[in-house]
Amino acid sequence: MNSIAMFRAALLGLAVTTLGGLSASAETYDISVDNIRIDTGDFKKKGVGYNNSQIPTVLRFKEGENVILNVKNNLRESTSIHWHGLILPFRQDGVPGISFNGIKPGTTFTYNFPIKQAGTYWFHSHSGFQEPDGAYGAIVIEPKGHDPIHADRDYVVQLTDKHPHSGNKIFRNVKRSADYYNRSQRTLDDLLNDAQADGLKATLKDRKMWGKMRMTPTDVEDIQGFTALINGQSTKQNWTGLFKAGEKVRLRLINSSAMTYFDVRVPGLKMTVVQADGNNVKPVVVDELRIAVAETYDVIVEPRKNMPYSVIAESMGRTGLVRGTLSPQAGLVGGVPRLRPQPLLTMADMSGMMGGMGMDMNGMSMGGMDMGGMKMNLTDTGMNDMAGMEMPKAGADPHAGHDMANMDMGDMKMPKKKADAHAGHNMKNMDMGGKKMSKKSMAGMNDMNGKTEFYAQGSGLTPHAANGGKFLSYDDLKASNPLFRDRKPTRTIELRLTGNMERYIWSINGVKMEDADPIVLNYGERVRFKFVNETMMAHPMHLHGMWSLLDTGKGKWNPIKHTVNINPGTTVYTETEVDASGQWAFHCHLSYHAEAGMFRKVVVVGGPA
Repeated sequence: MNSIAMFRAALLGLAVTTLGGLSASAETYDISVDNIRIDTGDFKKKGVGYNNSQIPTVLRFKEGENVILNVKNNLRESTSIHWHGLILPFRQDGVPGISFNGIKPGTTFTYNFPIKQAGTYWFHSHSGFQEPDGAYGAIVIEPKGHDPIHADRDYVVQLTDKHPHSGNKIFRNVKRSADYYNRSQRTLDDLLNDAQADGLKATLKDRKMWGKMRMTPTDVEDIQGFTALINGQSTKQNWTGLFKAGEKVRLRLINSSAMTYFDVRVPGLKMTVVQADGNNVKPVVVDELRIAVAETYDVIVEPRKNMPYSVIAESMGRTGLVRGTLSPQAGLVGGVPRLRPQPLLTMADMSGMMGGMGMDMNGMSMGGMDMGGMKMNLTDTGMNDMAGMEMPKAGADPHAGHDMANMDMGDMKMPKKKADAHAGHNMKNMDMGGKKMSKKSMAGMNDMNGKTEFYAQGSGLTPHAANGGKFLSYDDLKASNPLFRDRKPTRTIELRLTGNMERYIWSINGVKMEDADPIVLNYGERVRFKFVNETMMAHPMHLHGMWSLLDTGKGKWNPIKHTVNINPGTTVYTETEVDASGQWAFHCHLSYHAEAGMFRKVVVVGGPA
């Protein structure tokens, strides 16, 4: 990889250590933001890139140094750079309208901040759709002292989903028709196959139910038809990292996609996960992992044979795949597997919408929603106590007052105690269209016993390793070096992830960013966030400026992250030590969800004088 031109430090002759970028110990870096021509091998398009290249720039810092970054805007529109995951003063965070005013065309803006951490991070534009159009790069920070992670080779593997359409065009199209890019709509053949397998009557009821929710089981990915890239190169272009047999190779996986989750594997090799979102974790050996948009994972692989190994990143919806190669010599290529069968959403994934009724249903009447004949069998579920299923307070919630008059929910009881949003639900005799709800299919209701699971039971999104081996779970992550003492949070803030798929509106607590008040935090407090995903899609939630401690039940050993994925039908908790004054962004990192409203400003009041 050639990112030499971008570094002033590189001009000092510092050593190239990877194919992904350069090492540099100098404190000043120059970056230009340019209109570029992107060639994926499948198609060419106009885009935005750094230092006139579609190959991502890689910045290499050292923990403890103070960096100065001169960013020159050569575009005809304003731009910005957000340093994703870095802990820095809020004025340096790079979000127009929140932390600064942006970088006007033809001007140079200078960022200046200390590097207080080590690990793998990335940076990208926070202006319009410049990031989906190509404005992203990687950050590698060398620790101040001894690096406990030993590797003989060290490569950035930055993933993205490049689409023939521009970000603006994609957003216009999904606003007109949310399924514009869903190329996996169910067909007559699917209907016939399902009828043969399940019976015609059950199949027609199933189709009717999905139709009335205006959803399909194939709504796994918003945007299909992209070409997946590793470090700016497609399968045809074959990004390659060299090794010698027996070496330990560190792969710094970064998902910089606009919309695509990737399942990553290196067939024939185990991956030892050593870092998540820049923070070291106790090593976990896996065969495959899923990396949500904006997350990073560092893994170690140890090729023993002098042969090419494929690095495979396959989209969660199985609509795209990219192959890179680890090779003992240049010019070799790894194999390209077929895409695995596409997953289908289940009622488990829809349970947040069905149970919580938490969709932003402005203009969407549920009055005629027929759930008749859809039976929930409490004998199967054992869920007589439906704690965890929330009905909002009247007058305080945008969903209050929805007309559910015609909704047949049998003897479903509403909670008596408003103080506990989940208490008192009883779905006995709930008529759900002949669908017997077993424990497996009761996905999304995993909060009822106070236990958090990261996939709803029976979810169609639940991943499985291609070789049948170990697939990484959030539950496997354990911090190596806790950053904070474990203490009780001062309060809990509930954030319901909501949306109206038909109108392509994404929101938090039923309110879009433009209509929402900021979330106000107090410097010095510890806040617990409760995320309830009431949509049918996963959302990678990213808090700027402060860490998110993902509650996996490990106390001070809970993993430390900057982006936490919330799968449909699940409830996930994080905690944050509020230790950074100022204004910060907090949003879903799917580009078009954030633009459509799943975004908040966070204001931290108080702090050091």
